[in-house]
Amino acid sequence: MHNLLTDNPALYEARFPDPDRLAGRWAEDCLRRHDAGPQVLDLGCGTGRDTAHLHRCGRSATGADTSEAMLTHARTRHPGPAYVHADLRRFDLGGDAFDAVVCLDSALLYCHTNDELDGFLASCRRALVPGGLLVAEMRNGAYFLGRADLLDVPKVDSFTWQGTSYRSTTTLTVDRTAQMLRRVRLWTSDDGTEPVEQRSAWRLLFPQELRRFLSAHGFDVLELHDGPGPRTEPLWSEGQLPGSTADADRLHLVARLNPLV
Repeated sequence: MHNLLTDNPALYEARFPDPDRLAGRWAEDCLRRHDAGPQVLDLGCGTGRDTAHLHRCGRSATGADTSEAMLTHARTRHPGPAYVHADLRRFDLGGDAFDAVVCLDSALLYCHTNDELDGFLASCRRALVPGGLLVAEMRNGAYFLGRADLLDVPKVDSFTWQGTSYRSTTTLTVDRTAQMLRRVRLWTSDDGTEPVEQRSAWRLLFPQELRRFLSAHGFDVLELHDGPGPRTEPLWSEGQLPGSTADADRLHLVARLNPLV
């Protein structure tokens, strides 16, 4: 399925700039605090910005994504790491190959079904060394229990890139039956191109549900909290320790593969 931002990685980076590499720095902080080894897999790496940051921190980083456009951009603009094509819902990049798996920006939530989530965790378990880490950051399903402030009201954003003004109108809805957060985004620009409508969705996972899935696949949860993180308000900053609640709209996870399982 075509996606305006995924198909145009430079446009993606213009729309979602991260000049301070906040997401990569947060991930590196988690890895360092829990003594992760150097071999790291960044699943859903996108343009490769965070993978490259981990590489610059001295780690042997591999980025994986399903978008060939993103991978080509990453190899050109963010060289250093290895970049490979892989579907996070089920992948095989070698057994005991990585000390940590990182999965940022709700990429884990593209596992829409229980089978897909099981496939993701089984693949992570196979890829990790005993005692390896899983670090993830995503939307928090629990936030939408009784809250509707982010739902059903169009949000408009605009930015200019290479002389063209782009405008996106985004509406989020909850599909409770499927346990999904669905997004409809309409793109328009002032260069005469036709409007583009894009649809996507994330699985809404609740903290206790996520703990159950992790336990079933041999992971011990070390951290599961709503912030601070790279996309919270206020943003995470160096030296901040994880919180103790899981109520806000983002969820942050650090889990260790139990070496005895």
